[in-house]
Parts: sequence; structure tokens; C-alpha cells
Amino acid sequence: MALERCDVEKIAHLARLGLDEAELPRTTDALNSILGLVDQMQSVDTDGIEPLAHPLEASQRLRADQVTEHNQRDRYQAVAPATENGLYLVPKVIE
Repeated sequence: MALERCDVEKIAHLARLGLDEAELPRTTDALNSILGLVDQMQSVDTDGIEPLAHPLEASQRLRADQVTEHNQRDRYQAVAPATENGLYLVPKVIE
């Protein structure tokens, strides 16, 4: 599918892009090359290939689950106007 000049003008209008006359041919060529690449990728036979969660099948490096900070909740809540059972109490906003 190749885009014509009128198609690019319509796309630019919908996307609120201000393209002048000098940019239209270059933009048309760029969009046509992108669509050509999409057509080329869609023509690849992918039968029997399972999808991957990650293209490199890399495993995530995890850090040790260790406490790095001490519990300071009481100190933080000491300046709060209202708390109860370790929670901040706030006025009801939505009825």
C-alpha cells in the first residue's frame, strides 16, 4: 500500500502536523518506506514459532530481599493531624 500526497496531507491534518510544501515529498517517502517495512515483516512465515516475552530470553536479575531502611512510621505520623492503627486519616472527599 503506497500513500499518495493527498493521503499524507490528510494524515498530517489529523495529527495536527504543520507540514509545508517542501516537507510533503520527504514525509511521503518516509511513510511509504515504513509501510513497506511493515509489509515485509508481515510476509514472514511465523507458523510454529512461539511468541517470546523478551527477544533475548533474558532472565531478570533480582537483588536480595533485605530490609535496607528501618521502620520510621511512628516518627513520620507524629506530625500528621490524624492517624489510627498506623494509617493516615483523611477527610471524606467522595460521597
